[in-house]
Amino acid sequence: MNDALPPVAPTQPTPRQSAPGQPAYAQPAPVQLAHVQLASDPLARLYRARPETVATLARIWDIVPDARLVGGAVRDLLCGRAVSDMDMATAFPPQDVMARLGAAGIRVVPTGLAHGTVTAVLEGRPYEITTLRRDEQTDGRHAQVAWTDDWREDAARRDFTINAMSCDRAGVVHDPFGGRADLAAGRVRFVGDAHARITEDALRILRFFRFNARYGGDAPDADAMAAATALAPMVERLSVERIWSELRRILTGPRVAATLALMEHGGVLARILPEGYDLSRLGRLLACDGPADALLRCAALFVGDMQAVAQRLRLSRADERFVRAVHDGALHGGGDGLHPGMTGAEIARMLVADPADILIARTWLRQGEVLGRPDVGWDDLRAIITRCPRPVFTLAGRDVVAAGCPPGPRVGAILAQVRDWWLSGGCVADRVACLAHLRHVLGA
Repeated sequence: MNDALPPVAPTQPTPRQSAPGQPAYAQPAPVQLAHVQLASDPLARLYRARPETVATLARIWDIVPDARLVGGAVRDLLCGRAVSDMDMATAFPPQDVMARLGAAGIRVVPTGLAHGTVTAVLEGRPYEITTLRRDEQTDGRHAQVAWTDDWREDAARRDFTINAMSCDRAGVVHDPFGGRADLAAGRVRFVGDAHARITEDALRILRFFRFNARYGGDAPDADAMAAATALAPMVERLSVERIWSELRRILTGPRVAATLALMEHGGVLARILPEGYDLSRLGRLLACDGPADALLRCAALFVGDMQAVAQRLRLSRADERFVRAVHDGALHGGGDGLHPGMTGAEIARMLVADPADILIARTWLRQGEVLGRPDVGWDDLRAIITRCPRPVFTLAGRDVVAAGCPPGPRVGAILAQVRDWWLSGGCVADRVACLAHLRHVLGA
């Protein structure tokens, strides 16, 4: 179905004058539908938000006239969400696209020629342009493709109807599978048979839950949910990098608790987190209205050996250290005594052992454990931790030797004694005071 622009009512603004090389667009009022407010012309909405991007697209359209915006760009423009990638498609073969862009003086990068994708770089920003494709063969994750000039055939390759729309230069939305109605109704539906689409690519199971969280309504599409449940074992064939990429997006997206519960109901969550998980603990953290930080939420969600979980998901070393320090310190270590109303000396002592970001993350987990709701006292504690400089004990073994202690095991014992004195005083003693106490200890 092709949705041409509706006529502009007399009360609406007349089309604005465009800059040279820039199309003029009327600005029709958005249409209020069941689930979200959809724009009647996505390009008009884009022009209002980012006119310079429309000017850049106009340059590409002058060179590749049949090109259309595709996928997420059209979906998010229709419902008024921020668009990060302006992906386009064309019936021209990739080598022709490269030649056309190069002849126009535009830098072009062959980013994925095997899949028909080249990237035009204009004003320092990339614009992917992909030749229309059809699948020749799939293996559950990758597909062998061939070029086509059939827009519907290309759209049929996409996972969900809301991702199968395209928009041409005139602002016409081409919607062969009813994605616009699904977007309006809050329905994330596979293009064609859900079971077949997942069999082509198991990653679509996780993508279904992620997209349903962002664009779906109160109840998931029955066919999609049934297929994801029946084919849940397929996720075990995915690389852990792809699993972590999708899980991280789910954890930082909307409706986290409901989405993970849906994944648990479908038998998916246990397959991507075989070590175990705790939805109730994560739910208490979410109820505190904390930051949408994936690693913080992982520390609440994961159970078992954090090192084993982190290594299986192949987290970076920095991410692994963070999750382990937050999880083990806040939960197994009782939060290191973190609580509202702590004295400055208590906070300083904790900062000696761990940096502020670790302590703040632990406060969120402890707040979830002991309270499970927003609280000014915990907020004040985090503000104090943020303002406190991290104390540094300035003495070392060489200072003990210089003060007259012979080298040997006693050096470490003396240094530890002075450090304990420094800690007990709230870590405020400077180097001069610490040296004075060192001499006192040696004299005693």
